Amino acid sequence: MSTLELLGVNLAVVLVLLTALWAVSVAVRDTSIVDVFWGSGFVVVAWVTYALADGSADRRLLLAVLTTVWGLRLTIHLARRNLGHGEDPRYTRMRERAGARWPLRSLFVVFWLQGVLLWFVSLPVQVGGHDPTPAGLTWLDGVGVAVWAVGLFFETVGDHQLTRFRADPQSRGQVMDHGLWRYTRHPNYFGDFAVWWGIYLVALAAGSPWWTVVGPVVMSVLLIRVSGAALLEQGMRKRRPGYEDYVARTSGFFPWPPRRRGQSTS
Repeated sequence: MSTLELLGVNLAVVLVLLTALWAVSVAVRDTSIVDVFWGSGFVVVAWVTYALADGSADRRLLLAVLTTVWGLRLTIHLARRNLGHGEDPRYTRMRERAGARWPLRSLFVVFWLQGVLLWFVSLPVQVGGHDPTPAGLTWLDGVGVAVWAVGLFFETVGDHQLTRFRADPQSRGQVMDHGLWRYTRHPNYFGDFAVWWGIYLVALAAGSPWWTVVGPVVMSVLLIRVSGAALLEQGMRKRRPGYEDYVARTSGFFPWPPRRRGQSTS
């Protein structure tokens, strides 16, 4: 199977699964179930690649395992947080604006769009699993795993700290600025960022072509400028007293010691 054929199979599998999920979302009137599937979609791509690709067995397995640990953790976290709590307000507003057109419109602008983005982000997994050289693992694989591990630590610990903070009644209306949140306003998003750059390094060790960098670049743009940090902070600045002070002293994305009063902000 050629690389192009493998990419085509993975794209088809992702779109079929998301179309089925879309049908469920229409039945239950909850578009936000697509967010729960996001991490699991990468897991599917990783194991389809493992089964069909012709690359190094060690690296195919490594890429599949790294993707699976990350993807299933994210899916379980979002399922616990979101399911049973109604539709995400973002999608509810989109539903209200679109009216009767929303069921069909959501297939294209939410489900298939996320499928295509998922496919692009996972290019390092797909191509890295298909390239047969070098046969064994290298030092660059080790560097990639280390970066991945840092990312998994930040997002796992960051999510856990935030969940505990939200569950504490005394935290109502307060700004989370403890633990990892003292060093970055978005440790969970930074974690995703590091995970996918780590996976890219593993793919690079396989000799993947330069253009597979589009995967971590797309993920980085989503996390920093589109649906991640930037979108979240728009609402936080408006509804959370004290958030501006938190912004003034805390790094926006990359972990860094808190600024002292009077230091310039980025």
